[in-house]
Amino acid sequence: MKLIDHTYADPAANLACEEAFLRQAEETGGEGILRFWESQTYFVVLGYSRPAAGDVNLDRCQREAVPVLRRFTGGGTVLQGPGCLNYALVLRSEPEGPLATIAGTNRYVLERNVRALGHLLGERAGIRGQSDLALDDRKFSGNAQRRSVRWILFHGTILIDFDIDRIARFLPLPSKQPAYRNSRPHRDFLFNTGLDRGELKERLRLEWGSRQAGELPRDGELQALVTGRYASPGWTYRF
Repeated sequence: MKLIDHTYADPAANLACEEAFLRQAEETGGEGILRFWESQTYFVVLGYSRPAAGDVNLDRCQREAVPVLRRFTGGGTVLQGPGCLNYALVLRSEPEGPLATIAGTNRYVLERNVRALGHLLGERAGIRGQSDLALDDRKFSGNAQRRSVRWILFHGTILIDFDIDRIARFLPLPSKQPAYRNSRPHRDFLFNTGLDRGELKERLRLEWGSRQAGELPRDGELQALVTGRYASPGWTYRF
């Protein structure tokens, strides 16, 4: 598996990069990918089918110049920014393998991530809801996936030292919540792990067997996705 640790300055490029990786894998095969990135600017990311008007305080985002974008995977709407480490896995799916179903993929990937992070967080870390990781009942990682014909993109967030109080400025309580949240506000539901970034990345790298540096997507392909989709209001406000 190839390792890529790179953050684009453009928020839309960070989202487009992961679709480009999935397309590239489907077209040419090769090895899987583990990518890390962490934005130094704040922006909102809608889940693929989430409504912008219901999920985001759009007036405040506009006043404070916080971009609102949409990713191509499911799940809920999140605020990105400093202190939120993102990872992405591009994995080959076999018809009879552990990645053959959505639920099976969630379980397979998250169990491996728990194994990696358990060395840092202890036995209280585990899977909650459909695709969250939590310490006891406080969430520190949200995850989602996109399935192609032979390959899967699985990606997620890991809160390290994020400004959790800032989330409430831009995101109301979600209308769709896992049962274990119990309608708690963001500050009571979310948890910063406080982990060292280098050690966290190394644990995940070892768990997924990433040994060689990978290459970023081709500039032309990336920019086509940015222009045609991720930076387009027609894509962001499609729902």
